[in-house]
Amino acid sequence: MTQDMPLISLDRTARPAIADLVYGELHKQVLNLDLKPGEKLSEADIAKRFEVSRQPVRDAFYRLSKMGFLLIRPQRATLVSLISTRAVMQAQFIRIALEAEAVRHAATRLTTADIQALEGLIAEQAAAKDAGDKLRFHAADDAFHREICLRAGLEFTWDLIAENKGHMDRVRMLSLAFSSQTAWDDHIALTRALADRNPDGAADIIRAHLSRIHEQLIRIRTEHEDYFEDDDPNEASLPLRLPEKRML
Repeated sequence: MTQDMPLISLDRTARPAIADLVYGELHKQVLNLDLKPGEKLSEADIAKRFEVSRQPVRDAFYRLSKMGFLLIRPQRATLVSLISTRAVMQAQFIRIALEAEAVRHAATRLTTADIQALEGLIAEQAAAKDAGDKLRFHAADDAFHREICLRAGLEFTWDLIAENKGHMDRVRMLSLAFSSQTAWDDHIALTRALADRNPDGAADIIRAHLSRIHEQLIRIRTEHEDYFEDDDPNEASLPLRLPEKRML
């Protein structure tokens, strides 16, 4: 019994790090649609694939379920959650609120070197677009938005955005087959507004940029109907329902 104790202790020490790695990889695969909406998952299969015990997989499944990306059904297969229009629009609402203010702030702070760094990311997006590499384009797209926040001294803002944008990301991946050129054009316009120190113009561009998901959702739902919940697609025009007023 005493010979087993060090092994148990080591397992407990390592588990949080292993669970984080499993969670990170599964989270990426869900958002990139390597794991498709409605796809079945099992703890045993994932544990075997990652060569880990089932406990860190169970922990990762739980975290993803709390974020709305997995549907855990006791005694039945776990499913990758279908895309909820409402969750997508709530994520978009949060992004617009945060990024509109972030770019307004950035327009008064970014230097010539900062603008050149953004132009470098735009060039990376152009190369990915021309190569038809959606994952590379998406990574450069994220880096562009993140870099604006970081160079404006608003790293915490990007942390909040990253925590909340996952439901948009799945739709984003589906939209890149037809929207990468428009996204790239928007980034050029936004960078120009930042270089011109135009806070209002930058805020208007980012709002329009992030609002394109409304029209994209209609097309994507038609092309990938089986990926979506049966929620009302018209909710795309109403990101949030405000709570009812309470009588005092």
